[in-house]
Order: sequence, then C-alpha cells, then structure tokens
Amino acid sequence: MTERVTVVMSVYNELALTRACMDSLARTTEPFRLVVIDNGSTDDTPAWFERFPYPYPLRFERNAANQSVIATLNRAWRLAETDALCFLHNDTEMLDPAWLTRLLEAVATPNIGLAGLYGIKRLRGNGRYVGRTIVHSLAGGPTVRAPWEEVAVVDSVVMCLPRALMTSIGGFDEGYGFYHGLDRDLSFAVRERGQRCVVVRAPFIHRGGATRTREFGEVPARARADLALRRAVLERFVGKYGHRLPCDVRPVGARARDWVRDTFGGW
Repeated sequence: MTERVTVVMSVYNELALTRACMDSLARTTEPFRLVVIDNGSTDDTPAWFERFPYPYPLRFERNAANQSVIATLNRAWRLAETDALCFLHNDTEMLDPAWLTRLLEAVATPNIGLAGLYGIKRLRGNGRYVGRTIVHSLAGGPTVRAPWEEVAVVDSVVMCLPRALMTSIGGFDEGYGFYHGLDRDLSFAVRERGQRCVVVRAPFIHRGGATRTREFGEVPARARADLALRRAVLERFVGKYGHRLPCDVRPVGARARDWVRDTFGGW
C-alpha cells in the first residue's frame, strides 16, 4: 500500500523517549513514512537512527548543532512527498493503532484543515489560553468526545494537516524564534483560510513537559528568560491575529454558563 502521510519529527537527545515513541509507532495500522532531523544531539541518537530497526521508510538528516526547532521542522516537512503531514513530539507513545488513520479521516472531512490529540477551545483577547476549555486524548481519561471536537488551537504535540495546506501557508513562522508559538500560529493560519481545527479521540501518552516554566524553579534566570520568550511570542501572535481575538469555538450554551459563573459567582 502506498503511504499517504509522513510523520515528521525533530529530535534532540532523550534517546530512551524516542525509542519508546518508535516502539509505539510500530503498532500503527496506517502505512506512513518518517522524516526525522536530529537537532544536534550529543547522545547516541544519531547512531541509533543510522541503524534504524523498524520497517517503515525513513529519511534521516542531522543539524551540526542545536538550532531553532521551528526552522528544523520547516526543513523536515519539506522533505516529505506524501499528501499529508503529521508533526509528532518524540516524547509521545500512541496507544490506539488507528490513531493516524483517525487524524487523516478528520483532515479529509470538508472544512477541517488541522487535527491533533490535544487542544484548547478558548483564547482571551491577549492570546492566552483559558485552561478549563482544554480537550485531549491523554491516556487515563480522554476528555474529547469521539470522533472529534472543534478547538481554536491544536497543540504541537501532534498536528496533522494536508501538505498542500501547509505549503499554501508557507510553513511555520520562524519569526517566533526557537520553539514557542508554532502551534497557535499554525492553527490560526488554518482558520484564516476558512478551515476548522479539531482534536481527535485516540488515546496516547505524553511524557514531556521539560520546557514548561514551572519546572525551572531551581534556575530562576532560566525561568525568567523562558517567560520573556513566551511574552514575546504572545505579542507577535496578537499582532498577527488580533482581529480574531478573543476566540471561543464552544457552543453558545457553554459560553453562557461561563458568563453566568464569572458574573454571578456560580449562580
């Protein structure tokens, strides 16, 4: 069977996580190709990919040093030749063998341009997420209804879209810097083209979070730098898409319940 989708990844060290991810992908029922760019790893990651033990077709390249993840992903997806792309973090493990087929079914649906497994339904006027509107397929308690629900933003942990749509957008906006902001921006670029974003129900494990600021407590300077980067990302995002903010894709009833709670303290 001819592959219709390429799984695209940027990896940097953390070989144990990458191997666990690849083990889980081996159970995927949808045929796929794999494009991986090693972003300057200093562990055994490059050598492991050179002797890649899995049967799916692999295109592997290396950056000499750790570079912008956004730029690296742009380089990676342009190496793909399939009709669809699926960007995937290497710290994930897929539990549903049909996960990739479910994503492809979503983006094959009219007016759906981007699908993932984790997302947010509401953003404030300053571009920040409203956490209580998160929906996800995380193992142990997926909150998204099957087969999928609309969201305002698909989280970058898993993002699937047609390659033609990604080409028309021009790829990820590298003006955001190293990493933060690529998922907000891509989701709203898709919405600008009249397409919806959805989260699909297909349970998975995410073992990540090392880039979250709250985990930098022992290194205050690093935390401050990360917060400054996030503020700059929000400013750029609002500058580009302020005309679409605030954004709430929930039904009117859910919005009304929030308004009553916020206005009358739960009445």
